Formats: sequence, C-alpha cells, structure tokens
Amino acid sequence: MSSPSDNPLVRFAAFWWAIGVFAAFGLTLLVIRVFTGGSDRPDPLEEAAAAKRYEIRETVAAAQKSAFAYKEVEAGKTVQVPPHDVFAHLGKSLVAEQPVAVAQPEQIVPGSDRQLAAAAAPSSDFGAVDALTPAADAAIDPALLEAGKAQYTAGTCFVCHGMNGEGGPIAPPLAASDWVTGPVSNLIRIQLRGLTGPITVSGKQYNLPAPMSPLAQQSDEQIAAVLTYVRNSFGNKASAVLPEQVKMLRSEVGKPMLTEADMIKP
Repeated sequence: MSSPSDNPLVRFAAFWWAIGVFAAFGLTLLVIRVFTGGSDRPDPLEEAAAAKRYEIRETVAAAQKSAFAYKEVEAGKTVQVPPHDVFAHLGKSLVAEQPVAVAQPEQIVPGSDRQLAAAAAPSSDFGAVDALTPAADAAIDPALLEAGKAQYTAGTCFVCHGMNGEGGPIAPPLAASDWVTGPVSNLIRIQLRGLTGPITVSGKQYNLPAPMSPLAQQSDEQIAAVLTYVRNSFGNKASAVLPEQVKMLRSEVGKPMLTEADMIKP
C-alpha cells in the first residue's frame, strides 16, 4: 500500500506551495524596503554629521601629534616631548621625591604639633605694629576702599555683620564701633586668629553664639583693604591699614582664638 506522499499530485502541490511561500516572503521584504527607503541607502543628515565628526577627529589628532612631538627650538634644546616620555619622567620624579610637611601657616591643622608650637610662640610687638598706622587725616586711595568693599561684600563679612555694618544675631555691629576705629593690631589679629566669647562694643555687651573663624587664608593686601574699608564706612572714620602691618602679625596664625581680654582696649 503506498503512502499519500508517494502520490505525484501531492508532491506537485507541496512544491508549488513552497514556491508560493518563498515568493510571498520575498515580496514582503521588497515592500518593506520600498516604504522604508532601503536600509543600505545613506542618510544625508547622518552623512553630514559623520563627516563633521571625522573632520574634528582629524583636527584633534593632528593637534595632539603636533603638541606632543619633539620640537627643537634651538640647537641642542628640545621641548614638548611625547607623552610617554613625560609620564616616565614624572613617574621617576614622584618616586624619587620625599613628602615634606606643609609649611603654609594658614594650613595649620588644629591640634597638630605646628599648631601647638604656634600657640606657644611669643606674641608680636603690637605697639610696633600700631606705631606704623598712618595719621587719621591722611588721604586714603579710593581704589583701596573699592577693593575693601569688594572683599567685604564678596566674602562672608556682610553675612554676619550686615550689609551696612549694623550687626546681626551672630555678630556685633561694625558701625560706630570703638573696636573698629581703635588700635589696628586688634582688627588684624581678629582676622588672623578669630574671636570668641562676649565682647563689649561702644558700651554694649554682645554674647557671640558662635565664634568668628580665622580668615588667615586671605593675603596681606586683602586683609588691609577690607579693614581699611570697615574703618571708613558705616559712619566710621579712621586711618588706613597697611599690608606691612598685617605681615608683621602673621606669627599670630595658629594661636588660640582671641577673647576681649586678649586685645588692647580701644
């Protein structure tokens, strides 16, 4: 008995059915290609973007090659070596170097040996500092006052003391303050060491809820400028502060915060 698959009509029908399926599949792919524009067709926008990327890449590569290449600026003098030579040189230098302690006084860590040594060091001659103070009626450079104003408003001064020196909940007033117009050494030392505890300003006592932090990271010129501005603003009138005076008191950095008892009475 023969199976149905041996029937020639069945085999003939199966053959043409397979041909039809493949034809339909091919026709479907052709329709998709037509309606999608063809996957192999380049996108003009993508081509333009790619061309720009390649251009930038070539420009950067050329710049790097030029920058890192050997350049003999004069006979026997070569500069700007390739990066692998630079890295090798830096690596050898770093390995050969020995770490040293930071000597910047404004970077003294509280409680460190340097801080304890600074605290035990003798105080500066405040009288010599105050003796350098110019006369009260001496002219003050307007540029110095402008620099001090910028320092006052750009820093943290006005946050605590007020834009007009009126003071606030955490800092006493600078306006009409006998400390502000008093000995210059007081103000400089406050900047370098900070201030804590109650303080009496023009007859009124103020209890500071938080101490004023040292601002020793400022330069001599910056401290002199802002103190000169404060001494000649908010109704105050006094002499300028000199950078030389600030420099003379740099040994105060690292000492404990000042209290009212540590300063010269105005």
